[in-house]
Amino acid sequence: MITDALKVKIAGVELDNPVIAASGTYGNGECYTDLYPVAAMGAVSCKGLTLEPRLGNPPPRIAETPSGILNSVGLQNVGVRKFADEILPKLEDSGTKIIANVAGATLEDYVKAVEILDTTGVDMIELNISCPNVKEGGAAWGVSAKNASAVTSAVRKATKKPLIVKLTPNVTDITEIAKAVEDAGADSISLINTILGMRIDIKTRRPVLHNNMGGLSGRAVFPIAVRMVHQCYKAVKIPIIGMGGISSWEDAVEMMLAGASAVQVGTAMFTDPLAPIKIIDGLLYYCIENNISSVSELTGKCSDWE
Repeated sequence: MITDALKVKIAGVELDNPVIAASGTYGNGECYTDLYPVAAMGAVSCKGLTLEPRLGNPPPRIAETPSGILNSVGLQNVGVRKFADEILPKLEDSGTKIIANVAGATLEDYVKAVEILDTTGVDMIELNISCPNVKEGGAAWGVSAKNASAVTSAVRKATKKPLIVKLTPNVTDITEIAKAVEDAGADSISLINTILGMRIDIKTRRPVLHNNMGGLSGRAVFPIAVRMVHQCYKAVKIPIIGMGGISSWEDAVEMMLAGASAVQVGTAMFTDPLAPIKIIDGLLYYCIENNISSVSELTGKCSDWE
C-alpha cells in the first residue's frame, strides 16, 4: 500500500506516519477529536507528567510573539498516577502510539514516575530534562552533560520501555548533551524544546509573563531547530525526533533531511488545528511525486557544502 511509505520506526516502535503531536499542545489526546481521530497521528506525546499533580504557574502564562508564542505554563498536569489509572485506559484504544512525557525536580521524582509508567501500556517514555534540578541550584537537568547523563541513566534502570530524551536548546553545545544521553542508555532523542525568552509590557513596565521568562516556540525557532537536529544527527547513532516551529509539510521534509526520523508538531496547531493532517498528507504526496518508497529515505540526506 502507498500509505506504507509513511511508516517509520523509532527505537523499535513502528508508527503509521512520522508526525507526532508534541507534548503540551495536544492535551492527552482529547483536544482535537471533534476534528479528526487520534489515530490519524503517528503518535501522541501526552501532557508533561510529574509524580504529583501540579497546578502550574499563575497567569498570565502565555504571550504571543512575532512568529511564535512564549509560555510558562509550569507543567500543569494531573499527576502520573491519575494519568495511569484514568486517562491512559481511554488512550490505549485510540489506534495510535502513546508517548508519556515525564518531568521532575529531583532524580527520585523521575524514577518513581517512570516506575509507575513502566507497568502500563504506554509505548514510549519521553524524558523532559528541561526542568530545574532543585538539588543542583535550580539549573535545568539538560544544560550539563553530567546531569543529563545522570537522570537518563537512573531512568534507564527503572524502565524497559523505549526511552526518548527531550533536549533543551539552551546550551552551548547540543551535541555534547546528545552524546551523553546516548551513552547513558537513551534509545532516541527529541529536540528542540523551547528557547528561553522574555517580553516586557511598556505600559506597566513589567514582564508580560507572571513568571518573567518563558519558553519560545513556533516558526521563529525553526532554523535553530534544523541546525541542532543536523548537528546531533552527525554526533549520535540513535534516531532523532525533530521539533521546533514545524508548520508545514515542507518544514517536515526539511527537518527529516536534517536528520530527523520523525517530527513533532506543536505550536502550529494553535493557529491551525489541522496542521498535523496537512503535514501527513503533504508528506505522502511528496513521496509519491518523488518516487520515494519510504519516507525514512529522507532522513539525513542533506549534503553539506564542501
